[in-house]
Amino acid sequence: MSKIVDFLNNVIWSNWLVGLCLIAGLYFTVATRFLQLRQIPAMLRYLFSGKESAAGLSSFQAFALAVSGRVGTGNIVGVATAIAMGGPGAVFWMWVIAFLGAGSAFAEAALAQMYKKEIDGEYRGGPAYYIEQGLGVKWYAVVFALSTILATGLLLPSVQSNSIGAAVNNAFGLSPYITGLVIVGLLAVIIFGGVHRIGHVAQVAVPFMALGYIIIALVVIVANASEIPAVFGTIFRNAFGLDPALGGLLGAAIQWGVKRGIYSNEAGQGTAPIAAATAEVDHPAKQGLVQAFSVYVDTWFVCTATAIMILITDSFNVFDADGKPIIENLEGFPAGPIYTQNAVDSLLPGFGSAFIAIALLFFAFTTLLAYYYYTESNLVYLLKSGPARQRATQIVRVLFLGLIYYGSIKSASLAWAMGDVGVGLMAWVNIIAILLLSPQVFRCLKDFEAQQKAGKDPSFDPEAANLRKATFWKK
Repeated sequence: MSKIVDFLNNVIWSNWLVGLCLIAGLYFTVATRFLQLRQIPAMLRYLFSGKESAAGLSSFQAFALAVSGRVGTGNIVGVATAIAMGGPGAVFWMWVIAFLGAGSAFAEAALAQMYKKEIDGEYRGGPAYYIEQGLGVKWYAVVFALSTILATGLLLPSVQSNSIGAAVNNAFGLSPYITGLVIVGLLAVIIFGGVHRIGHVAQVAVPFMALGYIIIALVVIVANASEIPAVFGTIFRNAFGLDPALGGLLGAAIQWGVKRGIYSNEAGQGTAPIAAATAEVDHPAKQGLVQAFSVYVDTWFVCTATAIMILITDSFNVFDADGKPIIENLEGFPAGPIYTQNAVDSLLPGFGSAFIAIALLFFAFTTLLAYYYYTESNLVYLLKSGPARQRATQIVRVLFLGLIYYGSIKSASLAWAMGDVGVGLMAWVNIIAILLLSPQVFRCLKDFEAQQKAGKDPSFDPEAANLRKATFWKK
C-alpha cells in the first residue's frame, strides 16, 4: 500500500501541479487587479452580512464551515512537516501561495454561488455543479465529484484523526484506540443532523479555537521577541537558497511550501467552494470575497503563528531527501505535532503538550465535519434523489466514521501520503476548470464592482451581468 501511495504522490504532486497552482493564483491576482488587497474592507464587511435561511447558511456560517475545513492538522502538523522537509524557507512559500491563492479562492467561491442549486430544500454547489453548468462538460464534473468523495470521504479524514490520536497520546498517554472511539461518537451525533447542525457547530467552534491558539502563540512569540528579526531573516534567506547550510533545499522549500500551503488553506483545491455555495447572499462576488479572506485567516494568521513559534524556540529539525538530519534541534524527533508542543513547553513547561493536543482536537474535529459535508454534497450531485441516495448516504456515513477510527491508529506517514493524493487529485481537476471559467469570474466581478462604484449594495442579475447560464439566479 505504501509503495502504491508513494508512486501516486510522485506522479500527482510533480512540479507541474506546483507550477499550475502558482500560475493560476498569479493569473487571477493580476487579472482582478490585486482584488485580494483592494477589497479587504469589503471582505470584512460581508463576512458578517446575510442571514441564515431555511435553504442556506449565513455568510459567516459558510465562512466558518470553509475555515473549519481549512484550519486543521495542516496548520500544526503540516507546517512542522514543511519546515522539516523544506527548511524554514518553506514558510515563505506558504505565504506566497496564500496571497496568490486568495485570488483563486475568490474565483472558485464566486463560481460556486453563481451555479448553485436548491436540492431538497438546501443549497448545494461547488466545482461539480459549475463544471457541468458553466463548462457544459458532464463527464468532467463527474470526475471531480468522484475525486472529492475519494479524497474527503476516504483519504483525507485519516490524516486528521491520526494527528489527534498522536497529540493526545503524547500529552495524556491516552491510547489512540480510545481517542478514535470518542471522535467517532461525537462526529456521529453531528453529521447525522445535516448541514445546519454542522454550520451551527462550526460558527461557535472555529472562532473560539483559532483565537485561543493565536493568543498562546503570541505569548510564546512575545516572550522571545528579541529573536523575531533573526527568525524572519532565516525564513527569507532559506526561501531563496541563500543559506549555505540549506542552499540545496531551494527546490524542496518551494515544493513543500506550496504543497503544505494548499493542503492547509485549500485554495484551488475545490473543497471551500462547496461550503461557499451554502451561503444566503444576494451577489456571488460577496461570498467570493469572504472566502478569499478565509485563506488569510488560515495561512497568514494560524500557520504563521505555528511557524514562528517553532522557529523562534528552535523546536524543529530539517532533513535532506534521504531522511538524514541537516539541522537537529530535537534529537530523534520526526516532524509532527510534537514540534509545536515543544515550542509551547519551552515557555510553559507541561502546558504545551496538553494545549496543542486540545487545539489539534478542535482543529481536526471541525475539519472532519467539513470533510463529511463535502463528501455528502458530491454524493448528492451524483445521486440526485430517491431511496438509492438515502442508502448511499448512510453507507458513506458509516464508512467515513470507520475510516476515521482506522486513521487514528495507523502510521502517520501513510496517512499523510494518502491525504496528499486526495488533495492533488482535486486540485488538478478544479484549477483547470476555474481557469477555463475565468471569463465568467471576471464578468461577475465587473458587475459587482460597477454597482459598488455607483454606491449601490450589489445584487446579482445574470442577464445584466451576461451570465445567462446561472439559472438559479433567474428565479
